[in-house]
Amino acid sequence: MGENEVTIIWTTNKDALSWVELAPKGDDSFYAYERPRYYDTAFGSKRVGRLHRVTINGLDPGTEYRYRIFSKEVLSYQGHRVLYGNVAASDVYRQAPFAFRTLDRKKTQLRFKVVNDIHGKNENLLKMLEGTGRSNTDLVIFNGDMVSMLNDPEEIFTRFMDTSVNIFAKEVPIFLARGNHETRGKGGVDLYNYFPTTSGQFYYCFQDGPVFFLVLDGGEDKPDSDIEYSELAHFDDYRTRQAEWLKKVVASEEFRQAPFRVVIMHIPPTASTWHGTRDVMEKLIPVLNGSDIDVMLCGHTHNYRFIGKGEEPGINFPILINDDETWLDVEVDSEIRITQKEMSGNPLKQHHFKRLR
Repeated sequence: MGENEVTIIWTTNKDALSWVELAPKGDDSFYAYERPRYYDTAFGSKRVGRLHRVTINGLDPGTEYRYRIFSKEVLSYQGHRVLYGNVAASDVYRQAPFAFRTLDRKKTQLRFKVVNDIHGKNENLLKMLEGTGRSNTDLVIFNGDMVSMLNDPEEIFTRFMDTSVNIFAKEVPIFLARGNHETRGKGGVDLYNYFPTTSGQFYYCFQDGPVFFLVLDGGEDKPDSDIEYSELAHFDDYRTRQAEWLKKVVASEEFRQAPFRVVIMHIPPTASTWHGTRDVMEKLIPVLNGSDIDVMLCGHTHNYRFIGKGEEPGINFPILINDDETWLDVEVDSEIRITQKEMSGNPLKQHHFKRLR
Protein backbone atom coordinates (compact mmCIF):
# COMPACT_ATOMS: atom_id res chain seq x y z
CA MET A 1 0.00 0.00 0.00
CA GLY A 2 1.13 3.50 -0.80
CA GLU A 3 -0.37 6.97 -1.02
CA ASN A 4 -1.02 6.71 -4.76
CA GLU A 5 -1.04 2.98 -5.41
CA VAL A 6 -2.04 -0.40 -4.06
CA THR A 7 -0.93 -3.94 -4.91
CA ILE A 8 -3.54 -6.66 -4.42
CA ILE A 9 -2.23 -10.22 -4.29
CA TRP A 10 -4.00 -13.58 -4.38
CA THR A 11 -3.46 -17.11 -5.64
CA THR A 12 -5.52 -19.68 -7.52
CA ASN A 13 -5.19 -23.45 -7.60
CA LYS A 14 -5.18 -23.45 -11.42
CA ASP A 15 -3.59 -21.24 -14.07
CA ALA A 16 -5.72 -18.17 -14.69
CA LEU A 17 -5.92 -14.69 -16.20
CA SER A 18 -6.72 -12.25 -13.39
CA TRP A 19 -7.82 -8.67 -12.88
CA VAL A 20 -9.25 -6.23 -10.33
CA GLU A 21 -12.29 -4.00 -10.76
CA LEU A 22 -12.13 -0.74 -8.81
CA ALA A 23 -14.88 1.61 -7.61
CA PRO A 24 -14.85 4.75 -5.47
CA LYS A 25 -16.32 4.75 -2.00
CA GLY A 26 -20.11 4.98 -2.13
CA ASP A 27 -23.48 3.54 -1.19
CA ASP A 28 -24.37 2.70 -4.78
CA SER A 29 -24.29 -0.90 -5.98
CA PHE A 30 -21.01 -2.19 -7.35
CA TYR A 31 -23.12 -3.13 -10.38
CA ALA A 32 -24.21 0.49 -10.93
CA TYR A 33 -21.50 1.16 -13.51
CA GLU A 34 -19.00 -0.61 -15.69
CA ARG A 35 -15.98 -0.58 -13.37
CA PRO A 36 -12.47 -0.12 -14.77
CA ARG A 37 -10.32 -3.25 -14.97
CA TYR A 38 -6.68 -3.52 -13.88
CA TYR A 39 -4.67 -6.57 -14.94
CA ASP A 40 -1.62 -8.42 -13.71
CA THR A 41 0.80 -7.53 -16.52
CA ALA A 42 4.46 -7.90 -17.43
CA PHE A 43 6.17 -5.95 -20.22
CA GLY A 44 2.92 -5.27 -22.04
CA SER A 45 1.40 -8.73 -21.71
CA LYS A 46 -1.20 -9.99 -19.27
CA ARG A 47 0.19 -12.72 -17.04
CA VAL A 48 -1.22 -16.22 -16.85
CA GLY A 49 -0.36 -18.19 -13.72
CA ARG A 50 -1.38 -19.04 -10.17
CA LEU A 51 0.11 -16.08 -8.31
CA HIS A 52 -1.76 -12.88 -9.17
CA ARG A 53 -0.33 -9.47 -8.30
CA VAL A 54 -2.26 -6.46 -9.57
CA THR A 55 -0.88 -2.97 -8.98
CA ILE A 56 -3.23 -0.01 -9.38
CA ASN A 57 -1.63 3.43 -9.75
CA GLY A 58 -2.99 6.99 -9.86
CA LEU A 59 -4.94 6.78 -6.59
CA ASP A 60 -5.52 9.67 -4.19
CA PRO A 61 -3.92 9.73 -0.71
CA GLY A 62 -6.09 8.89 2.28
CA THR A 63 -8.95 7.79 0.05
CA GLU A 64 -11.24 4.78 0.36
CA TYR A 65 -11.87 2.54 -2.64
CA ARG A 66 -13.95 -0.59 -3.22
CA TYR A 67 -12.67 -3.51 -5.24
CA ARG A 68 -13.49 -6.91 -6.65
CA ILE A 69 -11.06 -9.62 -7.82
CA PHE A 70 -11.51 -11.95 -10.82
CA SER A 71 -9.65 -15.03 -12.09
CA LYS A 72 -10.54 -16.71 -15.38
CA GLU A 73 -9.21 -20.27 -15.65
CA VAL A 74 -6.85 -20.99 -18.55
CA LEU A 75 -7.45 -24.53 -19.80
CA SER A 76 -5.01 -24.40 -22.70
CA TYR A 77 -2.38 -21.90 -23.84
CA GLN A 78 -0.73 -22.66 -27.18
CA GLY A 79 0.90 -19.80 -29.04
CA HIS A 80 -1.72 -17.03 -29.24
CA ARG A 81 -4.58 -19.48 -28.88
CA VAL A 82 -6.02 -19.58 -25.37
CA LEU A 83 -8.90 -21.73 -24.21
CA TYR A 84 -10.63 -20.31 -21.14
CA GLY A 85 -12.71 -22.04 -18.48
CA ASN A 86 -14.79 -20.77 -15.56
CA VAL A 87 -14.44 -17.43 -13.80
CA ALA A 88 -14.02 -17.09 -10.04
CA ALA A 89 -14.73 -13.71 -8.44
CA SER A 90 -15.23 -12.15 -5.03
CA ASP A 91 -18.89 -11.66 -4.12
CA VAL A 92 -20.37 -8.16 -4.31
CA TYR A 93 -24.00 -9.29 -4.42
CA ARG A 94 -24.56 -11.01 -1.07
CA GLN A 95 -21.99 -8.96 0.81
CA ALA A 96 -20.25 -5.60 0.58
CA PRO A 97 -17.27 -5.44 -1.76
CA PHE A 98 -13.80 -5.42 -0.28
CA ALA A 99 -12.43 -1.94 0.47
CA PHE A 100 -9.15 -0.29 1.33
CA ARG A 101 -7.87 3.16 2.22
CA THR A 102 -4.62 4.54 0.80
CA LEU A 103 -1.87 5.91 3.00
CA ASP A 104 -1.78 9.62 3.76
CA ARG A 105 1.20 11.40 5.28
CA LYS A 106 -0.88 14.53 5.94
CA LYS A 107 -3.20 12.91 8.47
CA THR A 108 -2.34 13.64 12.09
CA GLN A 109 -3.21 10.30 13.69
CA LEU A 110 -2.17 6.70 13.08
CA ARG A 111 -3.12 3.33 14.60
CA PHE A 112 -1.19 0.17 13.88
CA LYS A 113 -0.45 -3.26 15.35
CA VAL A 114 2.78 -5.27 15.48
CA VAL A 115 3.15 -9.03 15.87
CA ASN A 116 6.30 -11.13 15.63
CA ASP A 117 7.68 -14.64 16.11
CA ILE A 118 4.38 -16.38 15.40
CA HIS A 119 6.23 -19.40 13.92
CA GLY A 120 3.09 -20.71 12.26
CA LYS A 121 0.94 -20.68 15.41
CA ASN A 122 -2.31 -19.57 13.79
CA GLU A 123 -4.21 -19.92 17.05
CA ASN A 124 -1.96 -17.26 18.62
CA LEU A 125 -2.29 -14.96 15.63
CA LEU A 126 -6.07 -15.26 15.76
CA LYS A 127 -6.16 -14.31 19.43
CA MET A 128 -3.85 -11.34 18.91
CA LEU A 129 -5.51 -9.80 15.86
CA GLU A 130 -9.14 -10.86 16.16
CA GLY A 131 -11.33 -7.79 15.67
CA THR A 132 -8.75 -5.93 13.56
CA GLY A 133 -10.35 -3.90 10.76
CA ARG A 134 -10.32 -0.58 8.92
CA SER A 135 -12.39 1.01 11.69
CA ASN A 136 -9.65 0.55 14.29
CA THR A 137 -6.39 -0.15 12.42
CA ASP A 138 -4.55 1.66 9.62
CA LEU A 139 -1.95 -1.04 9.03
CA VAL A 140 -0.47 -4.22 10.50
CA ILE A 141 3.24 -4.96 10.73
CA PHE A 142 4.55 -8.53 10.75
CA ASN A 143 7.94 -8.15 12.42
CA GLY A 144 9.54 -11.40 11.34
CA ASP A 145 9.55 -15.13 11.97
CA MET A 146 5.96 -15.66 11.02
CA VAL A 147 7.17 -19.14 10.01
CA SER A 148 9.90 -21.42 11.33
CA MET A 149 10.86 -22.75 7.90
CA LEU A 150 9.64 -21.88 4.42
CA ASN A 151 10.07 -24.97 2.27
CA ASP A 152 7.14 -24.17 -0.02
CA PRO A 153 5.34 -20.86 -0.73
CA GLU A 154 2.08 -22.60 0.20
CA GLU A 155 3.29 -22.37 3.81
CA ILE A 156 2.96 -18.58 3.61
CA PHE A 157 -0.78 -19.20 3.56
CA THR A 158 -1.12 -22.17 5.87
CA ARG A 159 1.22 -20.71 8.51
CA PHE A 160 -0.18 -17.18 8.79
CA MET A 161 -1.74 -15.54 5.72
CA ASP A 162 -4.96 -17.58 5.50
CA THR A 163 -5.70 -16.60 9.09
CA SER A 164 -4.75 -12.98 8.39
CA VAL A 165 -7.00 -12.78 5.33
CA ASN A 166 -9.92 -14.21 7.30
CA ILE A 167 -9.44 -11.56 9.99
CA PHE A 168 -8.35 -8.35 8.24
CA ALA A 169 -5.97 -8.60 5.28
CA LYS A 170 -8.60 -8.15 2.56
CA GLU A 171 -8.93 -4.54 3.71
CA VAL A 172 -6.06 -3.59 6.05
CA PRO A 173 -2.56 -3.45 4.52
CA ILE A 174 0.28 -5.64 5.76
CA PHE A 175 3.91 -4.54 5.92
CA LEU A 176 6.39 -7.37 6.41
CA ALA A 177 9.80 -7.14 8.07
CA ARG A 178 11.63 -10.33 7.16
CA GLY A 179 12.92 -12.40 10.07
CA ASN A 180 15.83 -14.80 9.98
CA HIS A 181 13.49 -17.80 9.81
CA GLU A 182 11.82 -16.50 6.65
CA THR A 183 15.20 -16.89 4.91
CA ARG A 184 15.29 -20.61 5.67
CA GLY A 185 14.05 -23.24 3.26
CA LYS A 186 13.72 -23.45 -0.51
CA GLY A 187 10.58 -21.27 -0.50
CA GLY A 188 12.38 -18.35 1.13
CA VAL A 189 13.59 -16.99 -2.21
CA ASP A 190 9.96 -16.72 -3.36
CA LEU A 191 8.78 -14.72 -0.34
CA TYR A 192 9.26 -11.36 -2.04
CA ASN A 193 6.74 -12.29 -4.75
CA TYR A 194 4.04 -12.26 -2.06
CA PHE A 195 5.30 -9.16 -0.17
CA PRO A 196 6.68 -6.70 -2.77
CA THR A 197 8.13 -3.38 -1.60
CA THR A 198 8.89 0.04 -3.04
CA SER A 199 12.66 -0.62 -2.96
CA GLY A 200 12.67 -4.07 -4.53
CA GLN A 201 14.31 -5.38 -1.34
CA PHE A 202 13.18 -6.53 2.10
CA TYR A 203 14.51 -3.25 3.47
CA TYR A 204 12.29 -0.33 2.50
CA CYS A 205 10.52 2.75 3.85
CA PHE A 206 7.12 4.40 3.79
CA GLN A 207 5.15 7.08 5.61
CA ASP A 208 1.61 7.01 6.90
CA GLY A 209 0.27 9.87 8.96
CA PRO A 210 2.97 11.44 11.14
CA VAL A 211 5.23 8.34 11.13
CA PHE A 212 8.09 7.62 8.74
CA PHE A 213 8.82 3.89 8.91
CA LEU A 214 12.22 2.39 8.21
CA VAL A 215 11.72 -1.35 7.73
CA LEU A 216 15.14 -2.99 7.96
CA ASP A 217 16.32 -6.55 7.38
CA GLY A 218 18.92 -7.99 9.74
CA GLY A 219 19.22 -11.14 7.64
CA GLU A 220 20.49 -14.28 9.32
CA ASP A 221 21.99 -14.37 12.80
CA LYS A 222 25.05 -16.61 12.26
CA PRO A 223 28.09 -16.13 9.97
CA ASP A 224 27.46 -16.75 6.26
CA SER A 225 29.90 -19.67 6.39
CA ASP A 226 27.96 -21.51 9.11
CA ILE A 227 27.27 -25.14 8.23
CA GLU A 228 23.54 -24.65 8.87
CA TYR A 229 23.23 -22.48 5.73
CA SER A 230 24.70 -25.11 3.35
CA GLU A 231 26.79 -22.48 1.52
CA LEU A 232 23.71 -20.47 0.48
CA ALA A 233 23.97 -17.46 2.83
CA HIS A 234 25.32 -14.12 1.57
CA PHE A 235 24.03 -11.70 4.20
CA ASP A 236 27.19 -9.73 5.02
CA ASP A 237 27.19 -8.15 1.56
CA TYR A 238 23.41 -7.70 1.76
CA ARG A 239 23.72 -5.71 4.99
CA THR A 240 26.53 -3.62 3.50
CA ARG A 241 24.32 -2.64 0.54
CA GLN A 242 21.45 -1.99 2.94
CA ALA A 243 23.61 0.46 4.91
CA GLU A 244 24.36 2.45 1.74
CA TRP A 245 20.64 2.59 0.93
CA LEU A 246 19.87 3.67 4.50
CA LYS A 247 22.29 6.60 4.33
CA LYS A 248 20.39 7.96 1.34
CA VAL A 249 16.99 7.56 2.97
CA VAL A 250 17.87 9.34 6.22
CA ALA A 251 19.30 12.23 4.18
CA SER A 252 16.05 12.65 2.24
CA GLU A 253 13.70 15.58 2.81
CA GLU A 254 10.75 13.22 3.43
CA PHE A 255 12.58 11.55 6.30
CA ARG A 256 13.88 14.79 7.77
CA GLN A 257 10.44 16.44 7.74
CA ALA A 258 8.54 13.55 9.34
CA PRO A 259 7.22 14.25 12.86
CA PHE A 260 8.11 10.70 14.01
CA ARG A 261 10.64 8.12 12.85
CA VAL A 262 10.12 4.47 13.74
CA VAL A 263 12.47 1.62 12.85
CA ILE A 264 11.12 -1.91 12.38
CA MET A 265 13.69 -4.72 12.44
CA HIS A 266 13.28 -8.32 13.52
CA ILE A 267 16.72 -8.93 15.06
CA PRO A 268 17.60 -6.31 17.70
CA PRO A 269 21.06 -4.72 17.60
CA THR A 270 21.66 -5.83 21.18
CA ALA A 271 21.00 -8.68 23.65
CA SER A 272 23.34 -10.99 21.71
CA THR A 273 26.96 -11.36 20.64
CA TRP A 274 26.02 -13.45 17.58
CA HIS A 275 27.41 -12.42 14.20
CA GLY A 276 24.17 -11.02 12.76
CA THR A 277 23.72 -8.67 15.69
CA ARG A 278 27.36 -7.57 15.58
CA ASP A 279 27.17 -6.88 11.84
CA VAL A 280 24.00 -4.79 12.28
CA MET A 281 25.73 -2.83 15.06
CA GLU A 282 28.70 -2.14 12.83
CA LYS A 283 26.88 -1.23 9.62
CA LEU A 284 23.36 0.07 10.39
CA ILE A 285 23.41 1.52 13.90
CA PRO A 286 25.95 4.32 13.18
CA VAL A 287 23.59 5.60 10.46
CA LEU A 288 20.56 5.43 12.75
CA ASN A 289 22.39 7.06 15.68
CA GLY A 290 22.60 10.31 13.77
CA SER A 291 19.01 10.24 12.56
CA ASP A 292 16.83 11.15 15.58
CA ILE A 293 15.04 7.81 15.76
CA ASP A 294 12.07 7.86 18.15
CA VAL A 295 11.97 4.11 18.76
CA MET A 296 13.04 0.80 17.22
CA LEU A 297 10.64 -2.17 17.41
CA CYS A 298 12.18 -5.67 17.35
CA GLY A 299 11.43 -9.31 18.12
CA HIS A 300 13.60 -12.44 17.71
CA THR A 301 14.58 -13.12 21.33
CA HIS A 302 11.11 -14.33 22.48
CA ASN A 303 11.61 -12.18 25.58
CA TYR A 304 10.12 -8.75 26.24
CA ARG A 305 12.63 -6.02 27.01
CA PHE A 306 12.65 -2.24 26.85
CA ILE A 307 15.97 -0.43 26.52
CA GLY A 308 15.78 3.31 27.10
CA LYS A 309 17.80 5.86 25.17
CA GLY A 310 21.40 5.83 26.37
CA GLU A 311 21.05 2.60 28.35
CA GLU A 312 22.88 0.52 25.77
CA PRO A 313 26.46 1.50 24.80
CA GLY A 314 26.71 2.62 21.21
CA ILE A 315 22.94 3.09 20.69
CA ASN A 316 21.33 6.49 21.23
CA PHE A 317 17.65 5.66 20.69
CA PRO A 318 15.14 3.49 22.61
CA ILE A 319 14.53 -0.13 21.60
CA LEU A 320 11.44 -2.19 22.41
CA ILE A 321 11.86 -5.96 21.96
CA ASN A 322 8.50 -7.71 21.92
CA ASP A 323 8.14 -11.37 22.86
CA ASP A 324 6.41 -14.13 20.92
CA GLU A 325 3.16 -14.32 22.91
CA THR A 326 2.28 -10.64 23.14
CA TRP A 327 1.54 -7.97 20.55
CA LEU A 328 1.94 -4.22 20.30
CA ASP A 329 -0.97 -1.82 19.92
CA VAL A 330 0.35 1.57 18.77
CA GLU A 331 -1.38 4.95 18.61
CA VAL A 332 0.28 8.08 17.29
CA ASP A 333 -0.84 11.71 17.38
CA SER A 334 1.19 14.31 19.27
CA GLU A 335 3.13 11.38 20.79
CA ILE A 336 3.69 7.67 20.26
CA ARG A 337 1.85 5.41 22.71
CA ILE A 338 2.74 1.71 22.66
CA THR A 339 0.83 -0.84 24.69
CA GLN A 340 2.08 -4.39 25.04
CA LYS A 341 -0.93 -6.70 25.19
CA GLU A 342 -1.54 -10.32 26.04
CA MET A 343 -3.19 -12.57 23.47
CA SER A 344 -6.46 -11.93 25.31
CA GLY A 345 -6.06 -8.19 24.69
CA ASN A 346 -5.31 -7.28 28.29
CA PRO A 347 -2.73 -4.48 28.53
CA LEU A 348 0.63 -5.17 30.13
CA LYS A 349 3.33 -2.51 29.76
CA GLN A 350 2.96 0.96 28.23
CA HIS A 351 5.51 3.32 26.72
CA HIS A 352 5.14 6.95 25.63
CA PHE A 353 7.48 8.80 23.28
CA LYS A 354 7.14 12.55 22.96
CA ARG A 355 7.86 14.32 19.72
CA LEU A 356 11.55 15.20 19.58
CA ARG A 357 11.46 17.67 16.69
